[in-house]
Amino acid sequence: MVNSNQIKTKEEKEGMKALGIVRKVDNLGRIVLPKEIRDTLRIDIKDPLEILATEDSIILRKYVPGCTLCGEISDNYIMVKGRRICLNCSGAIYKKMKP
Repeated sequence: MVNSNQIKTKEEKEGMKALGIVRKVDNLGRIVLPKEIRDTLRIDIKDPLEILATEDSIILRKYVPGCTLCGEISDNYIMVKGRRICLNCSGAIYKKMKP
């Protein structure tokens, strides 16, 4: 028998959690992001947000065009947990982690 605590939704598996916050779309198609979420994610006024869509969801995330660590803009990145890391930074991390 499966314990109800062992059943995870798709969102929970992807690290998302329901916050119990519901917002309506206004007549211009806008929604307001609660201040607590903006503060937690360090989203400031006029920060660009990237909009991603799946079959049944819309995901907003702070847009970072370059490397998350150094800001370098390049064509060569590795993705780590949805974040861009340039090859220089990934190499530096590898060297520090190597025994």
